[in-house]
Amino acid sequence: MELKDILSKCDHTLLAQTATWDEIKAICDDGMKYGCASVCIPASYVKQAAEYVAGKLPICTVIGFPNGYDTTAAKCFEAEDAVNNGASEVDMVINIGWVKDGLYDQVLEEIRAVKAACHGKLLKVIIETCMLTDAEKIEMCRVVSDSGAEYIKTSTGFGGGGATREDVAIFKAHVAPHVKIKAAGGIANLQDAEDFINLGASRLGTSRIVKAVKAMEK
Repeated sequence: MELKDILSKCDHTLLAQTATWDEIKAICDDGMKYGCASVCIPASYVKQAAEYVAGKLPICTVIGFPNGYDTTAAKCFEAEDAVNNGASEVDMVINIGWVKDGLYDQVLEEIRAVKAACHGKLLKVIIETCMLTDAEKIEMCRVVSDSGAEYIKTSTGFGGGGATREDVAIFKAHVAPHVKIKAAGGIANLQDAEDFINLGASRLGTSRIVKAVKAMEK
């Protein structure tokens, strides 16, 4: 697989609590240089980053992150605020406790509400696979398929586990054809990236792929 094809599927990500503007600016520079799908950054930097890239790179941010137990109203406010600040993609975390309680209708209603708050921008739904059973993952494939969201995403990277090949295969087998897949968390190298893409992932949430390409250039 061509490097540029892998890079074009990467959401070049920096979500560390200590992230500074200089670090955010650096990943924006890398994202533009290497043709990444987007940069995924904290919401507080969205406006500044959107102005910095001036339309040359999509800005993605996260809401309800990383725990997912904010109220629906709070998540909708975050989503709308992010879009108003220049985000073209929003990655939301579901309420995992509701999944554990079997409240799939509530999870569906919340995703639909957040999707409406995105005003037509891309919505990716993080289900935090490391905390779910296979049965819960399959049910969430149905919920996301019915929600209007464009993507189902494996992980926050903060939950104790990241994307696995098995989880991406489950997604591919159970989401509707119109739903795309984002693998995130623990994608360590180019072989991982290629494996996840071959399994059906259209996006990769990672900071390491650009680093790996830069290391190859030295």
